[in-house]
Amino acid sequence: MFQTSLTCRSSARRTKTAALIAVFTFMAGGTQFAQMWQGYANDPQHTAQSRVPSQPLTRIVWQTPVDLQPQFDGEDLHIHYGSPLITPQNTVIVPVKTGATQGFELQARSGVDGSLLWTQTTDYILPPSFWTPSYGPTLTPQGRVYWPAAGGTLNYRGNVDVAGAVIPNQVNFYASKKLKFTTSVQISTPLTSDANGTVFFGYEVNGVAKKKLGAGGLARVDANGRGSFTTLEAGTKHNKVPLEIVQNCTPALSRDGLTIYIAARPVFAVGRGYLVALDSSTLRVKAMVALLDPRNGLPATLSDQATASPTVAPDGKVFFGVLENPFTSDRGWLLQFDAGLAQSTGVPASFGWDDTASIVPAMLVPSYQGNSSYLLMTKYNNYVSAGGDGLNRLAILDPNSSQIDARTGVMVMKEVITVLGPTPDDEFGDTFPGSVREWCINSAAVDLFSHSVLANSEDGRLYRWDLATNTLSEAVTLTPGVGEAYTPTVIGPDGKVYAINNATLFAVGAAP
Repeated sequence: MFQTSLTCRSSARRTKTAALIAVFTFMAGGTQFAQMWQGYANDPQHTAQSRVPSQPLTRIVWQTPVDLQPQFDGEDLHIHYGSPLITPQNTVIVPVKTGATQGFELQARSGVDGSLLWTQTTDYILPPSFWTPSYGPTLTPQGRVYWPAAGGTLNYRGNVDVAGAVIPNQVNFYASKKLKFTTSVQISTPLTSDANGTVFFGYEVNGVAKKKLGAGGLARVDANGRGSFTTLEAGTKHNKVPLEIVQNCTPALSRDGLTIYIAARPVFAVGRGYLVALDSSTLRVKAMVALLDPRNGLPATLSDQATASPTVAPDGKVFFGVLENPFTSDRGWLLQFDAGLAQSTGVPASFGWDDTASIVPAMLVPSYQGNSSYLLMTKYNNYVSAGGDGLNRLAILDPNSSQIDARTGVMVMKEVITVLGPTPDDEFGDTFPGSVREWCINSAAVDLFSHSVLANSEDGRLYRWDLATNTLSEAVTLTPGVGEAYTPTVIGPDGKVYAINNATLFAVGAAP
């Protein structure tokens, strides 16, 4: 049985937690993101940490569709749903897919009861992809919401907490109002905003615009509407290879905001992929490191079916997930690098390719006896369909300690604690006894106050993983369960928890 509320904590523990919040808010570069969920994995470093305590998972308070025409493949949804955004005033901005293959709008709803405040239509055109890519707007600290539009342009509006649609402003990154690339240029990643309201994103080109914009690259647009971009190349001085930004890979910023991190690969997906560090003002490439399979040194695979994005830790380390090469298990690796992208002395994690690691202060895990100040929370599935045992877990990992990976024999990050999914898998249970339903997340929310992680499962439930007891201490049923698209988990300023299941956004909280 799942508990429906958290136990009371002593005043000493509350004091300790408050001090921890202050420390990690300072390490994150200030408080400008403290009471909002700005975009994918919350902040520009993708820590997925909440600065307010989450409510108990007692009931569904309200719900709304995020896909008006979901396209099922049997019982599966092959789509990456964009993250809801939440303002400090508790307005929830929801990206909504409106058509079968194209069409998106933004809906702003009251976080209290889900009532509709405004709707903004978009003319955005998706880039080609096997899975429907993520449509990811962003909130800036200055109170604007930006969203992708057609031809590589951005639309934005202020007054996001005020009811009623407006005529949005439009800007583009190629600094020209005369050029029209409506069908040939597509924004291909969710947006990221820095503290100054500058927005970063990847784009790709599928047509005549290649003469000016290359095959794709990284773009920025500042708060005054000034745009710039860079195309990327890798290789020797005499043999350059054009690179494209990996779809769904949300740009990440260093703690000081001076460096932007993004993943890129050869335009035709042949050869080595790279993690790239660029100057956030000039987009000059500062460093580039090849992403390799740690088993054999072969180029790791970077897939458009993933939503793995860089995570920047409090000490500046950068973590990024890749798929193995050759393909064997669909688990991949979570690689780690120092801030300058030199290969760090740390080992990879034994999962990573379709997940973005969340940052967990080590103090949240009382059983931890190591020396790391922070740990990593990741999805830790072991897919039966790819040769695994079906024991799908969530994991807390120590990036500075190692153990031998039973699957490959490679030295990997040490497992601090793991928790097994609780629901038997009907599809594989007869052949693989003990197999359970997958965890269907690409980013899980970390509640610093309750020492817990909030994560969505393919079984149709939203769970609280209590890191102090290593138990799934709370759960609420959202749907009967479906082969889920990978989705983020979000915490609002009033503590409601948001999860997407079966093409619907659910707001979950305490009983009235």
